[in-house]
Amino acid sequence: MSLTKQELLDLKDKVGEAQTAVSELTGQQTALLKQFEDDYGCESLEEAKGKRRKMEKNIAVLDKKIATGTEELEEKYNIE
Repeated sequence: MSLTKQELLDLKDKVGEAQTAVSELTGQQTALLKQFEDDYGCESLEEAKGKRRKMEKNIAVLDKKIATGTEELEEKYNIE
């Protein structure tokens, strides 16, 4: 299979575009990881996921406490 000069130039352009896209995505990834570190003290995506799971558990505990407290207040003050 022999490519023409124009086909080779087109492929070169596509490779250049792909390299640019990879560079942009790498920059975005670096920025997001820096934001995780600055905002949440996370140095990796896995660490951020672990913190998220911990926060979700804490939220569930607090939701349960709020529901229990609400029920107790409703019973105490006969609220329906």
